[in-house]
Amino acid sequence: MHSLSMLVEGYRRFLDTRHREQADLYQRLGAHGQSPKVMVIACSDSRIDPASIFDAAPGEFFVVRNVANLVPPYEPHGDYHGTSAAIEFATTGLEVEHILVMGHAQCGGVKAFLNGLYAPDRESAFISRWMSIMNPARAEALRRAPHSDEDELQRETEFAAVRCSLENLTTFPFVKERLDDGRLKLHGAYFGIANGELLGFDPETGNFRPVS
Repeated sequence: MHSLSMLVEGYRRFLDTRHREQADLYQRLGAHGQSPKVMVIACSDSRIDPASIFDAAPGEFFVVRNVANLVPPYEPHGDYHGTSAAIEFATTGLEVEHILVMGHAQCGGVKAFLNGLYAPDRESAFISRWMSIMNPARAEALRRAPHSDEDELQRETEFAAVRCSLENLTTFPFVKERLDDGRLKLHGAYFGIANGELLGFDPETGNFRPVS
């Protein structure tokens, strides 16, 4: 009951403050629908909120969040693909102009994956299959930092997961088509929870550097 009360109280504060302050915006969004220019693919981690980090107003971002901010490769078969469906809708339906993949520090999914908690022989069928997307990222991290300690390996894997997700995005034909003709651009970022630092991915070097 406490959690439910917290939600209700939060809704009341929202209705009395932000919704009232942005009433015209919500009216327009309700009447005319959404037309965001940016899609953000972020982690489901409760500490990561793209709208808060980028101080975005309602309607500015189309956001999909999943465990470890992963993008699967293009696999057009009969299984359910929530993230792939969101990417298709954002690009072909909303016609976003930018897709940002945002990783973050101290990712619980990455840590559990590196500790073997989501190995294929585990019974957690859904999350183990999902986290297998990260196998190339772990291999890349080990190549880049073969003698790293546990914390360094996690950080390198978090970086590599963003790189691999960006690469997987290019396997979607409707994404590749828009990249080739200039209608779409891909970006990578990495957020430090404790210090608030945002790093941007530099495609020329493959490294992450502070966003000025």
